[in-house]
Amino acid sequence: MVKGFFITGTDTGVGKTVISVALIKAASLLGFRTGGMKPIETGCFKQGDILIPSDGVFIKTMAHMEGNIKNISPCCFENPLAPFPASEIEGAPVHLANIRKAYENLTKNYDAIIVEGIGGLLVPVKRDYFVIDLAREFGLPIIVVSRPGLGTLNHTMLTVNYAIREGLDVAGIIINYSRPPEDTLTEETNPDIINQISPVPVMGIFPFLKDLESSSIEKAVVKYLDLELIKRYLFE
Repeated sequence: MVKGFFITGTDTGVGKTVISVALIKAASLLGFRTGGMKPIETGCFKQGDILIPSDGVFIKTMAHMEGNIKNISPCCFENPLAPFPASEIEGAPVHLANIRKAYENLTKNYDAIIVEGIGGLLVPVKRDYFVIDLAREFGLPIIVVSRPGLGTLNHTMLTVNYAIREGLDVAGIIINYSRPPEDTLTEETNPDIINQISPVPVMGIFPFLKDLESSSIEKAVVKYLDLELIKRYLFE
């Protein structure tokens, strides 16, 4: 059975892609052949008539994955919107069958897969289908990526508690500096408060990295992520 995590966020722009790559590095360090996937990507750029998923390409490059990018990002849209409005505007439905097939293809080559969601759990994929429904389909433990700054206590607890209430297995939270630290009292105190009030553990506080090279991400993984907690989920 393939192991892995489904990565969601408290909001858009919290750095889920960087954390997804960090978790690919973590699982690889723990001895797993690890691949990554971003099933739905919006805001893709056009190269001729082809949509290029920049996050999917980044995951593919950092994970040293071979094969078709369609197995990593099977569903692409040009408009930088939630999938439902993007698909309505572009007249291109979200084909869940393509996502399932792409994941099945990846499971043939990897024994751990890190799947990055889009936005937060209640981002609409279709009119009656949300990111949380996508997470259920994959059946992987959830890791919530949150911000360190003002507002994160409410956003993080809403996401974690909603996921648990909906029956998802929430492995933990990673607090990510997706932008340079502001050195505020909020940033200083929030990680400890989240650790105290959250029903799931904080699995790491990931720093802002100017250099998103493979080696710098891997060094940050070893230094800032709780590999023992990650290992527990991957080996259970």
